[in-house]
Amino acid sequence: MTKHVAVLMGGLSAEREVSLNSGAACANALEGEGYRVTRIDVDRTIAAVLAELKPDVAFNALHGRWGEDGIVQGILEMLRIPYTHSGVLASALAMQKDRAKAVMAAAGVPVPRGVTVHRLEAAKRHVMEPPYVIKPVNEGSSVGVIIVREDRTHPPQELGREDWAISEMMLVENYVAGRELTCAVMGDRPLGVIDIRPATGMFYDYDAKYAKGGSIHVLPAEIKPNIYQLVQELALTAHQALGCRGVSRADFRYDDRPEGTGELVCLEVNTQPGMTETSLVPELAAHAGHSFGELVRWMVEDASCDR
Repeated sequence: MTKHVAVLMGGLSAEREVSLNSGAACANALEGEGYRVTRIDVDRTIAAVLAELKPDVAFNALHGRWGEDGIVQGILEMLRIPYTHSGVLASALAMQKDRAKAVMAAAGVPVPRGVTVHRLEAAKRHVMEPPYVIKPVNEGSSVGVIIVREDRTHPPQELGREDWAISEMMLVENYVAGRELTCAVMGDRPLGVIDIRPATGMFYDYDAKYAKGGSIHVLPAEIKPNIYQLVQELALTAHQALGCRGVSRADFRYDDRPEGTGELVCLEVNTQPGMTETSLVPELAAHAGHSFGELVRWMVEDASCDR
């Protein structure tokens, strides 16, 4: 019997548009693999919609809050609908960047120095000596990320705006110069390592992630073999330490500049990595010999409850 897959997409977060693109790509690929697919633009009625629809599997293509932080996963557990990606605890933990860092560090994964402060505090004074990075503790896709350069005399004033609509709590971390590396984990196997080079700008921001031509992906990353292997090992360790399931993607900074420190740190683990045409996980899967259709099929067949 053909499996009925509900693709959850859109949602209520700041990453809604990206999720719609991910969901559309995954839904099309799943139909190409022979599944019966229903596309659901998720809102606050999702529990009732799923209870009536009764799909065999929920393919979670949501990004950001309410879809990536354990909330939708909890609804799916209550309804006993098998779903893709990580479960309630791992999703909530990975989304809370400061808590996730503590767990990864305890497992031996190097992370950048940092402190969690209210946005108004970070707007009043430099809470760390520049250069440093400020990011919301619970958003993805580089939403709300600010890099404070060495020559910036004042803290970022935009954090004090009355119309600030992202997170009240911010993670402030020392800026690690050098390369932006990423590695996906599929089940219990790390895939390749990509060196992400923004076409413009200082870091891999929202536009670099999702605009065509926004970044250059070097796969496999042109780094020393022992560092390449270490990134893969650390990605798997972080995935397992946080309790992730299915597919995840870990992001790293590596300072291999001639004058650099050689520092390698894990910035975060994404439990719902992007699945758009410019996304990294499909590219890493293809490098490992899996077509996009094969990747989403694997994810559906891997789906379960009690994750």
